[in-house]
Amino acid sequence: MLIEPLFAHARENPNQIIIIDDQGRYTASQAAAMAAGLGFYLKAQTNKPRVGLLLPSGIGFVASFYGTLLAGKSVVPINFLLGDREIAHVIKDSGIDTVVTIPFLAARLHDASLKIIDLTALPKTPPDLTPQLPQSKTDDEAVLMYTSGTSGVPKGVILTYANLQSDVDAAIVAAALQRRHHFLGMIPLFHSFGMTAMMLAPIQLGSLVVYIGRFSPVAAVNAIREHGISLMFGVPSMFWAILNLKNATADDFKAMYAIITGGEPLPPPLREGFKARFQTTLYEGYGLTETSPVVALNVPQSNKPGSVGKPLSGVQVRLVDDDGQDMPPGASGEVWLKGPMIMKGYHNLPLETAAALTSEGFFKTGDLGMIDTDGFLHITGRKKDLIIVAGEKVVPREIEDVLMLHPAVQEAAVVGKAEASRGQMVVAFIVERPGQRTRPDEIREFCRQRGLVLFKIPREIIVLKEFPRSGTGKILKRVLIEQAAAKA
Repeated sequence: MLIEPLFAHARENPNQIIIIDDQGRYTASQAAAMAAGLGFYLKAQTNKPRVGLLLPSGIGFVASFYGTLLAGKSVVPINFLLGDREIAHVIKDSGIDTVVTIPFLAARLHDASLKIIDLTALPKTPPDLTPQLPQSKTDDEAVLMYTSGTSGVPKGVILTYANLQSDVDAAIVAAALQRRHHFLGMIPLFHSFGMTAMMLAPIQLGSLVVYIGRFSPVAAVNAIREHGISLMFGVPSMFWAILNLKNATADDFKAMYAIITGGEPLPPPLREGFKARFQTTLYEGYGLTETSPVVALNVPQSNKPGSVGKPLSGVQVRLVDDDGQDMPPGASGEVWLKGPMIMKGYHNLPLETAAALTSEGFFKTGDLGMIDTDGFLHITGRKKDLIIVAGEKVVPREIEDVLMLHPAVQEAAVVGKAEASRGQMVVAFIVERPGQRTRPDEIREFCRQRGLVLFKIPREIIVLKEFPRSGTGKILKRVLIEQAAAKA
């Protein structure tokens, strides 16, 4: 489970190239040998149950991930794009005393008591070792994955072997993924989306995966051209960057089987612009760190634009009101999920775990959504992002979708701001398209013409050069809320 496929491919197809990164090409036997060597080494280095990985995407991360599991320990991926305070919290909260890293990133580690394992200092050719696969149980912790901290201090999410294996299996079946596919890894592997879609899935299939250590649209398109990429995964901001490339053409994407986007909502102008320019569909999926992460997916065989796809096999979905009562068919409510991919709980946070998981095993996502008559799930917003204007509920996603239709608006985010007379007002942040300029009164008139009622039309419109984002590209709305509150 999880570990076995890597070593099975090494036995069956030892000379097959399965990983390409910024440093080179690696066969199945080389990847397995590196993982085996690290497994023996890590087992001798620490008695702690977990090992931290502070690494870019590539063979080093993959070998260290599987080596950690081989050592009978669980993996703590560390997001090196977090601030020093957040990284220190992850280290302390997880209880690790050993971190595998490289010199460039080791500078982020300020805890003198940590054992630092420099991957670049280890032998380039690991010893010929026959690993003994650990007898892990399905409910054992495999990964302690910390959330990105978009709404506060990162929380440790306990993901078991069964959580991850069930999610990979269901996603492979739903998307009809095959060994012949060539994956492009753009999302960092410290993120649950990257880990599952761009490491666990291709390793299980024995497919080629090409990693870009640091995303750039030019590097992504060059990789597509050079390696015959047929599967790529990313967040919308990555695809905006690719869409804005001057020299990218539809020919670059003609061999593409599927491009899957997640992490945050897919704006309709991006979906339509990508289709118009590259004759290629962006398939939107949905998931959270707490769900390993994929729970719903649009795929070539079953796709409805505007939705996040149909739930994967084994996923149960409930839509409930504020009292936890089921909503009638077609009505919107908070999305509750149940299935084998749902986390075991939050590490060291029993109260938060109890609040997030019901006694029946449903996870309260905090997202608002509905299921249409064809069985497709639509995510309409975040429950905590709701803006209450004079007692009326306003869903930011609805306003953002309208703002994104404006020809001068490239990105939009809507938040609430306290107001004495009506409780809250609507504040819109926008990023303008290159060479375009907007005026607040023009934007408000556009919203009126598009049918927004008066209380939903933004009272304040703030133009930014770029949005504050997490390491995986999510817009940090808590930062925008702070900026809106600070504006007189």
